[in-house]
Amino acid sequence: MARHTANKQTGPSAGKPSAPSASVKLQAPEPRPGPTSEQIARRAYEIFLARGGTHGYAEQDWFQAERELRLGRQ
Repeated sequence: MARHTANKQTGPSAGKPSAPSASVKLQAPEPRPGPTSEQIARRAYEIFLARGGTHGYAEQDWFQAERELRLGRQ
């Protein structure tokens, strides 16, 4: 039996990758703006209140709030 290769290319362009079209311009996606300091502070205060208002965890509350807002959770 004979083998058939359907994707075999012949001619001068065989084996050469095709060049991208000159009219196609690739653009990087616009960066998504992060949460503002005010938004982070408000969320950190909510976390503080949810924890019972215990002092001494301001930095952890801030980082948790920032992380949640960047991921779109609350």
